[in-house]
Amino acid sequence: MKTRFLLLTLALSVLTITANAQSVLGGGQVSGNIQIDGQISRADSVIGSSDVPSKLLSNARADILYTNGAFSAGLRFEAYQKPMLGFAPEYEGQGIANYFASYQGERLSITAGNYYEQFGNGLILRTYEDRYLGLDNSLFGFNVAYRPVTGVTLKGVLGKQRFYWEKGAGLVRGIDGEVSLNDVIKAMAESKTRITLGAGFVSKYEDNNVTIISRVDDVEGVQYKLALPANVAAGSVRMDLSHGGWGLQAEYARKSQDPNKMNQYIYKPGEALFLSGSYSQKGFSANIQAKRVDNMGFRSERNPNDKTGQMLYINYVPAITKQHTYAFLSMYPYATQTTGEMGFQGDVMLKLKKETLLGGKYGTDIHINSAVITGLDTTITGGMGTNGYEASYCALGDLYYGDVSVEIARKLSKQSKLTCTYGYVVFNPITEGHAGHLHHNNVVVADYTYKINKKNVIRFEAEWMGSDSQYDKNVDDKRAGDWIMGLVEYNFTSAFFVSLSDQYAYNDGVGNYPSINLGYTKGATRLQVGYGKQREGIVCIGGVCRQVPASNGLTFSLTTSF
Repeated sequence: MKTRFLLLTLALSVLTITANAQSVLGGGQVSGNIQIDGQISRADSVIGSSDVPSKLLSNARADILYTNGAFSAGLRFEAYQKPMLGFAPEYEGQGIANYFASYQGERLSITAGNYYEQFGNGLILRTYEDRYLGLDNSLFGFNVAYRPVTGVTLKGVLGKQRFYWEKGAGLVRGIDGEVSLNDVIKAMAESKTRITLGAGFVSKYEDNNVTIISRVDDVEGVQYKLALPANVAAGSVRMDLSHGGWGLQAEYARKSQDPNKMNQYIYKPGEALFLSGSYSQKGFSANIQAKRVDNMGFRSERNPNDKTGQMLYINYVPAITKQHTYAFLSMYPYATQTTGEMGFQGDVMLKLKKETLLGGKYGTDIHINSAVITGLDTTITGGMGTNGYEASYCALGDLYYGDVSVEIARKLSKQSKLTCTYGYVVFNPITEGHAGHLHHNNVVVADYTYKINKKNVIRFEAEWMGSDSQYDKNVDDKRAGDWIMGLVEYNFTSAFFVSLSDQYAYNDGVGNYPSINLGYTKGATRLQVGYGKQREGIVCIGGVCRQVPASNGLTFSLTTSF
């Protein structure tokens, strides 16, 4: 509490100083945004939704930013009364959740308070916020960046992570350096080959390095007394190389012994490798990615009381599966398995020329994407207090997820456009903590847009999914079975829109989910109201997911900025 008070005082002091110095610095500016989301749900035994005791659930926030020259200060006020379905109940309450004061100079930048930072691809450090996932892993402390010469950047971080309305127990410290060889070495200044090298180091300190843990197996009454490391370190090296249309990214990270609740208190070091190669030219681009992750979950508390399982992560393992936007292709999104996985993805985009046989009068866009994620090929060598297992570096384990999608978009006339998509998805329920067989899904989508005039546009969407999965009451996963969906959306006068949709499980599944949505936009303000049924499922963004319960009722959202 004392630290929060001091930093808030510092932020207000910066506001006062910069306000008094307007004549010198040219005046300040205040900007921000406000978002209010609400939900009313009632019971529906078929889809599994329940009544909301408080009747109205709401998530609201206001971000205020003051800038004056090189100085800035800001705060975020949040109110969860009560949190909407799918958001952690620990968020309930209201108050100033985020505040900071910052100086951004030509060579030196300093931030005090809440901040977000990332080293490289995030394998050892990435703190970020996503309001739609209910996730905020910001660090509270100090962030310093120093650029001694052009092409060299040094960073340092120190602080504790946000944990709902509190701070996590672990103290996070880190340094990072990045060098652009083309800027530092004069002989490479005009070279078409661009090379950037980087390295980082992060450690977390947590008290209570001795604990007694009950053994969970068939042996009753057995306990372990484990000496847990108070300091856990992780380091990484990375490279970014490009030449013309070619590009290559590589990063390798390694973490010291980190026994914790996620890995069942084993002492095996963690490691992660991320590779990405790309090529692009006019009308064509391709990208290939690969990653291997082994025991790389890195949190600032080893045993956080976190029901969502997503808070207090220090690092981030990038997902290399496509983030699908269509309903049935995204029905089974993939959640990154930080305990161990291997993955590959290929992505190709092709633009066929206009006035050709394949391109048609207006040209045709083709997008092909495929990804495969597997577990590691492991051999168990022990339990708690040991290294736990050995993992082959190249051999593949069980299939976790796989998909392939082909999207073809063609403009049929000046007013109309048709997009057709086929996707095939294989999903292993073990990645969500369930037992069962692999799910094999075929998905077909047709998306047609017709522009009536400059202000009026109508869009039709039809989807079908055929699956070999069947609804099981014991698992109660209502995504199973065969589905159809239809949607009609009409945008008129460039300000209003209305959409009608329905998702229906017509075979081996459960539920019919009709809904209507209305929206109005004027300037920087947008209001949207919806009524209908929402299927339970999982929402994932970049491999980070949250559970979304079924709901039946009214939703609304108001956003504005200034």
